[in-house]
This record gives sequence, C-alpha cells and structure tokens, in this order.
Amino acid sequence: MAAHALAWPSCIGLFAFGVLHAVGAHYTYAEVPYDAFFQRHFGFSVDALFGFQRNTYDRLVHFSYGLLLAPVCVQLLERVAPPRGPWRYVLPVSFIMSHALLFEIFEWLAASVFGGDLGQAYLGTQGDEWDAQKDMLLAMLGATVSVAALGLAGWLAPGRPTANP
Repeated sequence: MAAHALAWPSCIGLFAFGVLHAVGAHYTYAEVPYDAFFQRHFGFSVDALFGFQRNTYDRLVHFSYGLLLAPVCVQLLERVAPPRGPWRYVLPVSFIMSHALLFEIFEWLAASVFGGDLGQAYLGTQGDEWDAQKDMLLAMLGATVSVAALGLAGWLAPGRPTANP
C-alpha cells in the first residue's frame, strides 16, 4: 500500500459523505424525499416520529460532514503538522468548523448573487432564520463525536500510524 494512503475509516467516511452529498445535489437538500422513502419501505414517518416540521436532510448532511470527515482531518494533520496534547482533539474539530463556516458564507454569497426565488431555493433555509448557525453547529457536533470516538479507539494516540499497514 502506498505510504500516503488513507486508512479505511477515512475512505469509508469520504465515500458515505459523497453518497449523501450526491443525493442532496440530485433532489436539492430541501426536497430529498427521505420521509416518503421511509413511509413506503418501512411503514413509518421519520418526520412524525421525531416531530420535524421541515425537511431535515440538509441537517443530516451537515452533521455527517463533521462525523464522517473528521478521520480524514486527523490523518491530514498527522502528516503535515502532527499536533500534540489536547491539540490532537481540538484541531480536527476546528478544521471542520472552519470549513462549515466557509461553506455557509459561500452559500450566502451565491444566494445573494442569484437573488429572488432561485437564491432562496439555493439557500434552502426553509424559513429558518438561524439555518446557517444550526448547520455550523451540527458540523461541529459531528466532528466532536467523531474525534471523541477516535480518541477512545486509540486513533489519536501519539505515534499511531496514519494509514493501513
């Protein structure tokens, strides 16, 4: 295996996030018919079960961004600037948070450029004025859960190899 290969958890996370992102891009995030899928195939409504008043697929993707891509951040940081002590936990989460912020700024700028109904459709806030802040929080929470799990699994131990042997 190449010295710069990613470990399997990172590869699985990248693939899973790519699938979630492709589904959202196909339907637009606010229109993904996940609830209809669950009703048709499993006989219950996810929205009714959890009391959701809006399509929450975009929130799932923002949480998944942090959860699934934190292992990649851990490996990248280990290779270019190995952090020590508590920074092994803080930097991957901060990396995810910075990207979540940049995405929300890009989304706002794109919506401003397109304007009108097209801009609102792209923004996908579904009437929630705090959508951007909630999306960034979910990415941070996903990354925090992931980094905590990686720490408990020994992935953040100093000197741990960053790729499969």
